[in-house]
Amino acid sequence: MTNLTPQLNDAAITEAIVSRFLRYVRIKTTSDHHVPATPSTLGQWDLAKLLVEELRGLGLTDVVLTDHCYVIARLPASPGKEGRPTVGFLAHLDTSDDAPGGDVKPQVVEKYGGGHISLADNLALDPDADPDLAAQKGKTIIHTDGTTLLGADDKAGIAEIMVALEYLLAHPEIERGPVEIIFSPDEETGKGLPEFPLETLKAAACYTLDGGPLGELETECFNAYAVEVRFTGKAIHPGAARGRLVNAALMAASFAALLPRNESPEATDGYYGYYCLMEITGNHEEASLELIIRDFERRDAERRVAALERFAQTVEAQFPGGRVEVNAKPQYYNMREKIEARPEVLEILKKAARNAGVEFRLKPIRGGTDGSRLTEIGIPTPNIFTGGRNYHSRVEWVSVPEMTAACKVVIELIRLWGTLGG
Repeated sequence: MTNLTPQLNDAAITEAIVSRFLRYVRIKTTSDHHVPATPSTLGQWDLAKLLVEELRGLGLTDVVLTDHCYVIARLPASPGKEGRPTVGFLAHLDTSDDAPGGDVKPQVVEKYGGGHISLADNLALDPDADPDLAAQKGKTIIHTDGTTLLGADDKAGIAEIMVALEYLLAHPEIERGPVEIIFSPDEETGKGLPEFPLETLKAAACYTLDGGPLGELETECFNAYAVEVRFTGKAIHPGAARGRLVNAALMAASFAALLPRNESPEATDGYYGYYCLMEITGNHEEASLELIIRDFERRDAERRVAALERFAQTVEAQFPGGRVEVNAKPQYYNMREKIEARPEVLEILKKAARNAGVEFRLKPIRGGTDGSRLTEIGIPTPNIFTGGRNYHSRVEWVSVPEMTAACKVVIELIRLWGTLGG
C-alpha cells in the first residue's frame, strides 16, 4: 500500500497537538537580537530542557542538548530499514521580540462561529478583513488574547514534529528509516545556526516546520543582510552650537529618511525586496541605526548595500565634520538553487502532501529559516506550513486542523523516505 496517511487517527493527533502546543506557548522564549551569545535569552533553555525530557520520555535514547541550546534527537529506523537515508526535521525554540512574548494566554475556540473576536487593547480578529480566518468557520482555532503574541512561530512546528514522533513510536506498523530532529535557538535573530555542530548531522535532506497557511510549501527565501550604521558627531552646548554642533542623532534621522518608502516591507510583496529599519538610537555625539535588507536575488541585495554606502556619503555631505560607517553582514542566502539541484527532495514532499490529502502550492518565503543555512552547506531543506497566521504580532492565531494536516505530512514524509534505497 502506497498511501498510509488517510488511515491515521486524526482525532488522536489533534488532541496531542493541542495539548503540546498549549504547554509550549506558555514558556517565554523571546530572543534578543542585541545579545550576540547563543542562546540570546535564558528562557529558551526552559523549553529546550522540557523537550529533551519529553523526547526521552517517548523512548528516544539518542538525545543531546548542546552547550548552546540546540536539541538534537534521533529516532531509530524500523528493523531492516537502518540503511535508508536519514531525513531531518527542524523547528526553532525562540519567538520574536517584535511583540511581548511572556505570560501568553492562548484562547482555544472550538467550532469558531465565524464572527468578530475582540482582543485586549482594542485589537480584534476580523473575518471580514481576513479571508483565512473566515475560512475557519466551524473549525477550532487558537489565538492570542491581544496582550502578547501567541508563539505559533515556531511552537506550532515543534508540536507537530513532536506529535509525529509520538505517533510513529505508538504505531510501529508505519515503517520508517532513520530520523533526525533539531530544535534550534535564536532563529528570529537571523543568526543561521552559528553554534550548531554541523559535522554531527546525518540527514541527507531536512524539512523545516516554520511556514504559514495550509498547503504552502517553500523552497526559496530571501538573501538577507543585517546592517548597522554608526554616526559620529560633535557635541557641544546647544547655546553655543552655531557652526560647531554636529548632531549624530539628526544624522541618523536624515539617513533613515533616505530609505525608499516604496521599498519597505509595508509597500512590497511577492518577489519584491526591501529595506527595513529596525531600530534607531543615539545622542548628539553618537548614534546608531539597525536595518535589514531582503531580496530574492543576491545581486539586488548587494545593490541595496551599495545604495546604503551612497546614503552615508550624502549624510556626511549634509553634516560637515560628521562621520558615517556602514557595516553590512550577510545572514543567510536564498536556498532555491541548491534545492533545485536535488529535485527529489521536493518531489517527495509533494507526494507526502498529496498522500496526506493536502492541496499544496509553492510559495517564496518572504523571510528565512534555519533551513537556509542547512541548504547552504549542502543539506536541502524546504519549508512546510504549520497553520499559523499574523506572526510576530498580538493578533496571531493558528488553525488546529491545519496543524493536524502538517503533522500528517511529516508522518508521511518519514514513511516515504523509509522506502528509498540505502
